[in-house]
Amino acid sequence: MTADQTSAALPAALGGTPAFPEGLPLTVVEVPDRDGLLRRLGTVLDSGRLTNGPTVAELEERAAKLLEVEHVVAVSSCTAGLMLVLQAAGVAAGRPVVMPGFTFSATAHAAHWAGGVPLFAEALEENVTLDPEDAAARLAAAREPAALVATHVYGTPCRVERLREAAGAAGVPLVYDAAHALGSRRGGVPVGGFGLAEVFSMSPTKVAVAGEGGLVATRDGSLAETLRCARDYGNPGDYDTLFPGLNARMSELHAAVGLTWLEGLPERVAHRGALAAGFAAAVAGVPGLRVALPDDGDTSTFKDLTLMLDADAFGLTALELSRALKAEGVDSRRYFHPPVHRQKAYAHLGQAEALPRTDRLADSVLTVPLWTQMDAGTVRRTADAVLRIHAGAEQLRAEGV
Repeated sequence: MTADQTSAALPAALGGTPAFPEGLPLTVVEVPDRDGLLRRLGTVLDSGRLTNGPTVAELEERAAKLLEVEHVVAVSSCTAGLMLVLQAAGVAAGRPVVMPGFTFSATAHAAHWAGGVPLFAEALEENVTLDPEDAAARLAAAREPAALVATHVYGTPCRVERLREAAGAAGVPLVYDAAHALGSRRGGVPVGGFGLAEVFSMSPTKVAVAGEGGLVATRDGSLAETLRCARDYGNPGDYDTLFPGLNARMSELHAAVGLTWLEGLPERVAHRGALAAGFAAAVAGVPGLRVALPDDGDTSTFKDLTLMLDADAFGLTALELSRALKAEGVDSRRYFHPPVHRQKAYAHLGQAEALPRTDRLADSVLTVPLWTQMDAGTVRRTADAVLRIHAGAEQLRAEGV
């Protein structure tokens, strides 16, 4: 073997050639139709109307058609949307809101701001979405639960059928944090129409972007009417506010950006799915390594391409793999570590030791780069870097790299 071959076979952390000396970021945002966006922005600016205008209404109409629901309400962020939905659903002060511990902190923050108390439940082993059976058990044991909230983690659809049963048995509304899932499908049905409401994010790391903003999808016309008032301080139009709302309007400029990203969304989601499948195939059979994938028949946006490690079998922990990938020039993140029930903001709830399975899964996850403009060759190079690192795991550990 030549020196060049030896360098190529070794992980960069052991002196090999980095897979991406130029660096591979976790995500890259690229406008799909810059000229079209500039035209839309120009129309908004020419109108002199930057809020409460026709562009937001057009975004809502387009999104409702895409999601196959009757109503979509555009808001300033997914978090604000969740807050207003839970408020409208009647979450009362001090009542428990059952939700996953394995989620972004905003899920819990929304329940807190609405007056509820997060009651965390376990994640599924297979795909780290909310475990319906554990959620049902915690709902049954809770005193006067107020709601069930589930998260389509990484864009992977939850097992919505069983969650619907659990919420129905407990007599509580079911709400989805669908931040990652604009374009996901459960058994061919678009995520968006499950539960009382599903709330999407259009922030820059998502598959459909508005700059900042969110969309609340619902089949409930009364809820949609309440949310339209709630996003404008609770003002019905005469300044005699009906309840304490928020300034949670989406601007016309953000809506123009969002409309640009909605176009071609199914095709972009399909491309991301193909890239994720290619990565999974490339690392198939590696001991202690699997990719977080949706159930058969489901479609994920793959907002994140996430690896799940058994450190004993793979030879490295998620943190050690992250360090080795950094030497390769590959960015990575540990979504979601620590899980919310272990974060300082919720230490007062005393639930830090309540979810051993979630804790183990959170220790195992590592998200690697995936973006819509990425090609299959880049995915393969990333997978090859992981394979080289696995092959050198024993030496990496021995040398403390």
